[in-house]
Amino acid sequence: MERLVPARAGNSTAVQFTLEGFPAVQHLGKVLFLLHLLAYLASVTGNSLIITITWADRHLHTPMYFFLSTFSFCECGFITSVIPKLLTIFMSGRQMISFAACFTQAFVFLFLGATIFFLMAVLSLDRYLAICKPLHYHIIMNPRVCFLLVTACFSLGFLLMVVPIIKLSQLSFCGSNVIPHFFCDFGPLTNLSCSETRSTQMLFFILAFFVLFTSLFVTIVAYSNIVVTIMRLPSAKERQKAFSTCSSHLAVLSLMYSSCIFIYMKPKQMSRLDSNREAALVNTVVTPLLNPVIYTLRNKQFHQALRDALSRVKLQK
Repeated sequence: MERLVPARAGNSTAVQFTLEGFPAVQHLGKVLFLLHLLAYLASVTGNSLIITITWADRHLHTPMYFFLSTFSFCECGFITSVIPKLLTIFMSGRQMISFAACFTQAFVFLFLGATIFFLMAVLSLDRYLAICKPLHYHIIMNPRVCFLLVTACFSLGFLLMVVPIIKLSQLSFCGSNVIPHFFCDFGPLTNLSCSETRSTQMLFFILAFFVLFTSLFVTIVAYSNIVVTIMRLPSAKERQKAFSTCSSHLAVLSLMYSSCIFIYMKPKQMSRLDSNREAALVNTVVTPLLNPVIYTLRNKQFHQALRDALSRVKLQK
């Protein structure tokens, strides 16, 4: 196994890490490459379609679709920060990644991941206001408030994740340079350091706890009120339709929160890294693929906007 001399940010250009990937199934590299490539293309295409149609159709210039298009933008960046490198590992076996590229990947992944969770809380709040406070919805969710909410999500995601990544990059790395993961994540990188990492781990644990449980609390409160409001609907058909939409949203939310809580809600991430790897795969491949379908592509209003856009393209030809 390769060895590295102790390294800090000052001589980081000499440091190379090796992403282990999935060694147990590496012999299926070409098959896994194809499967993950298809999932990646489907996710990026679906999210890009949401962004394009939302901005092209004036009927979708509403707070909900503004938040959804921002959410889709983050999803594209989130999955792109991880999957292309995983595809390279599957296809060519090139597992090396430089110090700068590794920490850039870790920061982009965590920054966009935190932003996505805050956006999900905003989306839940938006649905709560639309369903439970319809008369005040457009007064509260005016363009200025929508812009401020999105700016707050990005700002919080950046500020909360940049500090632990900077602290992590200043640690010494020596001994094994093999990261037992398919991308540069905080826990596996911490375990490679030969410095004292307790304070860095605890800082990240506190910040991750704040991101996950703040957004989770807002989501639970919002959907609890939505359910109460739905139960008061006079028509059984309306209740069934509303519950169908809510249940699909909650299924995706459950996947995302459960996988992230399993991975990050441990002060010491020394154990079960193999299990973390599988949970991270759900978070980086499965949920970004499901989100476009659940949040927008099943929506009749979006379907109509898509048909209108296709009709305009045909007329132009």
